Amino acid sequence: MRRLHLSTGVDIIEIPRIHRMVELYGQRFLDRIYTPGEITYCRGRAPNLAARFAAKEATMKSLGTGVRGVGWKDIEVVRAPSGAPSIELHGRARLRAERLHVREISVSLTHSREYAVAFVVVQQEGLAGL
Repeated sequence: MRRLHLSTGVDIIEIPRIHRMVELYGQRFLDRIYTPGEITYCRGRAPNLAARFAAKEATMKSLGTGVRGVGWKDIEVVRAPSGAPSIELHGRARLRAERLHVREISVSLTHSREYAVAFVVVQQEGLAGL
């Protein structure tokens, strides 16, 4: 018998912290953390970059890996035509999700003047009793 399991991850980050990182390290920081699509979408806007940073951390938590288990660019925040964000996994994150039998990942992003927050829910399919 199959059952569904949910895992969650949440992260909050200070937007000025991301702004400082961009000022200090510029493209080197962006290229280390973000995919080309994320860099293009955000166009250097610190609130958008911070929300994506938080989403990556929240996704890592929901997959049970932390920052050591997957790379930053293994997790990508993409936008649907409607504007809704979603998570695409690559590389080690995708392999981890396959091992966990992940069926769906949902993400919610928000930011205020000072903080960006991401909440991620991962739905896994497993066998009852495991």
